[in-house]
Amino acid sequence: MAIAEGARLLSGNAVRDQILEEVAADLRELAGRGIRPGLAVILAGNHPASEIYVRNKVKTCETLGISSEKITPPESVTTGQILELVDSLNGRDDIDGILVQLPLPPQVDARRVLLEVNPAKDVDGLHPVNIGNLVTQRPGPVPCTPAGIIELLKRNQVPIKGARAAVIGRSDMVGKPVAMLLLHEHATVTICHSRTRDLPAVAREADILVAAMGKPAFVTAEFVKPGATVIDVGINKLTDRAEVERLFPGNAKRLADIDTKGSTLVGDVHPDSVLAVAGALTPVPGGVGPLTIAMLMVNTVRAARLRRG
Repeated sequence: MAIAEGARLLSGNAVRDQILEEVAADLRELAGRGIRPGLAVILAGNHPASEIYVRNKVKTCETLGISSEKITPPESVTTGQILELVDSLNGRDDIDGILVQLPLPPQVDARRVLLEVNPAKDVDGLHPVNIGNLVTQRPGPVPCTPAGIIELLKRNQVPIKGARAAVIGRSDMVGKPVAMLLLHEHATVTICHSRTRDLPAVAREADILVAAMGKPAFVTAEFVKPGATVIDVGINKLTDRAEVERLFPGNAKRLADIDTKGSTLVGDVHPDSVLAVAGALTPVPGGVGPLTIAMLMVNTVRAARLRRG
């Protein structure tokens, strides 16, 4: 991969390690007061990617000393059964954080389930109460991936105040909250989506470009202002050799991954193209992903502090 002069890869692993060291210090202080935060994760059905995410979350809890509990209802679970489960976790004093891993099985009403979570225990920051707190800058958990993006920018000394920022994608989990967080840091923010006219031209105005639309290698050099910082939120597993050849012609490593592993991971940004013009780019994997779990740990500890005064 050719990297333009001055371009750099922003390692999420390095920032994650810094954050987890700070969380560990907080946990030691809480332990001295007899407090051990507890996190419950609900993983319903059989979703391989979700199983990997949850396994990593539980492992991080164990490493830090956060009490964790994984609850795995079957694929056939009903909305009512998950609502009862969430209600029981809401009432448990040993549980400070509740995380409902998405996606839920198709027959489950995910919005009703997320509404059932006690906002004080909503460590994903997706309850409408916490979205309201985010918008009005009141204390409360912030969605983990957007919070991680802000930490990544700040800890790599990327100027946000006064910068032009563009977010491609308007999801409730990433696009909208990261736009709000950038606004709170005094950036001028544009939210782009599938109906945006001349999307590459709008994106090219940004000093900070966040790609979060779930389309593999969609953002290319024509979207990027020279020297811009590009944050790639996407994680897409490609299994079709022809598609990999089309997107990455002549890329021997990706073709070897397809031939040996059956897949290759790519973000929403085309790295070979974008690194020719960007000032900085987050890699996939190893960029934004590690920070999502780190900020989940931060939210769990903060929830424990707020709940226990």
